[in-house]
Amino acid sequence: MRLTKRALGAGAAFGLLAGCSTLRPPAAALAGPSPPERWAQVLRDRVDGGGRVDFDGLARDPGPLDAYVAHVAETPPETFPDRSARLAYLVNSYNALSMWSVLQQGIPERLGLLDRVRFFKLTRATVGGRAISLYDYENDVIRPLGEERVHFALNCMVVSCPRLPRVPFTAAGLDSELGAAERLFFSEPRNLVVDGARRAMRVSAILDFYTEDFLAKAPSLVAYVNRTRNPLVPADHRTEFLPYDWTINKQPSGPRA
Repeated sequence: MRLTKRALGAGAAFGLLAGCSTLRPPAAALAGPSPPERWAQVLRDRVDGGGRVDFDGLARDPGPLDAYVAHVAETPPETFPDRSARLAYLVNSYNALSMWSVLQQGIPERLGLLDRVRFFKLTRATVGGRAISLYDYENDVIRPLGEERVHFALNCMVVSCPRLPRVPFTAAGLDSELGAAERLFFSEPRNLVVDGARRAMRVSAILDFYTEDFLAKAPSLVAYVNRTRNPLVPADHRTEFLPYDWTINKQPSGPRA
């Protein structure tokens, strides 16, 4: 996840004191809509057009999210032999577990450094009967599949994450859905600013966190961005990274936007 090796090292002493913990998965729903339908319900009812999450509403009525998290606890990714189906499941399950983990930690305002170590590395959820941290789920299970565009879809529920969609990712439409997520990501000024006067491309720190994944598909980060950008970023522009905002991306009180 959005956690560098340096951050892990800085939190090592804290980790020795706190130790790892495994969250107990919710009980599976005995009746009602299927688990994937429950996840679709969560996204439809609890995410607004800006990708912000109604965490207070989820805390009051966690049933649909709990039902999907219980499904993830029982469903190994290997259940889906088709690559697109597996990737769609991995992205949906990662996002659901991130959302659920925010609830389990009491909906913090922001993830400071030690909070991030605890959230991503020291706390484990259950996927297909296996206890695994969000950090390891992303880096050991998802990234090895070689689809760098997942970084525009995986969401850790903080402000600088990609915009959380209001519908799940699907096996049949995954390629177009990831392409749309990538185009949306680079269309937002919070993720990409081209400063012609300084000959600089200021881009989301996500491209710093996972540089090797993007450079596996393009000779430079500017070239990678230019795969979907019009007008193009000039090739002579240097790359700078925007600050990453670790504030929890929750909806404000009042009517949903």
